[in-house]
Amino acid sequence: MDNASFLCYSSFCPSKNASLDKPQRVFHLIGAYSVPLFPVLSQVLQISSAGLFPSSFKTKNPLFWNTWAQSTLKNALTLQKLNQNTAKNLILFLGDGMGIPTVTAARILKGQLSRQSGEETQLEMDNFPFVALSKTYNTNAQVADSAGTATAFLCGVKANEGTVGVSAAAVRSQCNTTQGNEVTSILRWAKEAGKSVGIVTTTRVNHATPSAAYAHCVDREWYSDGEMPAEAVQAGCKDIARQLFENIPNIDVIMGGGRKYMFPKNQSDVEYPGEKKHFGTRIDRRNLVEEWNNRMKNKNAHYVWNKKELLSLNPNSVDYLLGLFEPGDLPYDLERNNETDPSLTEMVEVAIKILKKNPSGFYLLVEGGRIDHGHHDGKAKQALHEAVEMDRAIGHAGLMTSIYDTMTVVTADHSHMFNFGGYTPRGNTIFGLAPMLSDVDQKPFTAILYGNGPGFKVVNGLRENISTLGYEENNYKAQSSVPLNMETHGGEDVAVFAKGPMAHLLHGVHEQNYIPHVMAYAACIGQNRDHCMSSSGASSLSAALPSLTALLKLIHLLC
Repeated sequence: MDNASFLCYSSFCPSKNASLDKPQRVFHLIGAYSVPLFPVLSQVLQISSAGLFPSSFKTKNPLFWNTWAQSTLKNALTLQKLNQNTAKNLILFLGDGMGIPTVTAARILKGQLSRQSGEETQLEMDNFPFVALSKTYNTNAQVADSAGTATAFLCGVKANEGTVGVSAAAVRSQCNTTQGNEVTSILRWAKEAGKSVGIVTTTRVNHATPSAAYAHCVDREWYSDGEMPAEAVQAGCKDIARQLFENIPNIDVIMGGGRKYMFPKNQSDVEYPGEKKHFGTRIDRRNLVEEWNNRMKNKNAHYVWNKKELLSLNPNSVDYLLGLFEPGDLPYDLERNNETDPSLTEMVEVAIKILKKNPSGFYLLVEGGRIDHGHHDGKAKQALHEAVEMDRAIGHAGLMTSIYDTMTVVTADHSHMFNFGGYTPRGNTIFGLAPMLSDVDQKPFTAILYGNGPGFKVVNGLRENISTLGYEENNYKAQSSVPLNMETHGGEDVAVFAKGPMAHLLHGVHEQNYIPHVMAYAACIGQNRDHCMSSSGASSLSAALPSLTALLKLIHLLC
């Protein structure tokens, strides 16, 4: 039975099962016919949100929950046949600071943006069949930073906080500990295997997460030589922006912010010519963008700095793309200029269109980097909207690729001191108040709270009364227990969602550095190639082994 018949049967054909009301007819149909239950349930939920089912029916009728659970069970049983294909393509979506409470709150927000209650909504990553937990600690830190974690999930080696692309033998800010301690990333492994590679981020392209894909640096804040101590420059250490263009030749796609680190000191910015904070920072007077353009001549390469230029490109005629859309980080999605700044989804779409032209496949790193920044500022609304936008990009990437030859992994580098609670009722706006007053100070509080951060405020010796504040505004700083100028990371495990070839290898609880090893194994790149012999080659070898053994025995006897 097709979906059209299902909808006719359930909604518009009262003559069938006339004794049942509409909701009962739907569930009667599901129980009576062998139809794919996930598409059906999706239709049911959509119809429900449109008003066919009263809310009370959904939540009070056990048939709803039993049917949904049974459909989930049947789908889970199909996973017994594992996808053991070789992954032609690899995509890693990294939600910076996207701990499990952030995932849950983003799910609710996504639903509420569609005028639903929110709790029952599914994020794109929720639909991935395999989920694991990742232990995020750095080699010298119980609660990690984004540099050491990026080295783990990109290079396969745990490292010290504040360092990128180097092992734990390297010491932060000590230039002379760099050489000999470099570790390479899965992006390099993919490039060396003949795949196209790309980096897309909402932060600076030389920020902690993306930089671990190509740089070897003992200090994550050495964005350009203008941020480095003179002795480090003199000792021969390279800034991260320079390494972006020199370490891995011809990265196919680079998109994000960080424009000012590519231009000579005091050179005005193309978009903000009068603002000194956006001027170039390079003391060596190099223009890295100009150098890239000169080197990439006659290679179908394009440099763009705004959305209009990006979307005017024909990806079929672009082999290399450098897009630097802001002097620093890209703006929060809620504050994005839709005319000049591309969304994460738009950048991902262009990246995949360019990269997928390679018959050998591609590796793409996508970072929703400003989730982290929103949390650090105590601005939960900014952080959660960033997470929802990344989820949209995940869904779009899924439409452009296939689970049969593309392994997609979604995870976080670390969590935050963010949470929500307070016994809020179903459908309570995620940014709203808890339904009760504090039984200590008799004041209201929001469901969302931080363990520490800039939202701590005392008025006349007492906790601030938030009832007169705009606690649902974009830049409202949620209350925190401990006063800090910047909220801190959290130390708990983070989720890893996976789909596609070999995704089942991401299960249980793992060290964070396990992730790139699994992805490399799935794609037969890096050090994981022994299992990649074709089935015909393997069978030929099997057939030859007895003869080879017999030959060796004969030689032994003759000798």
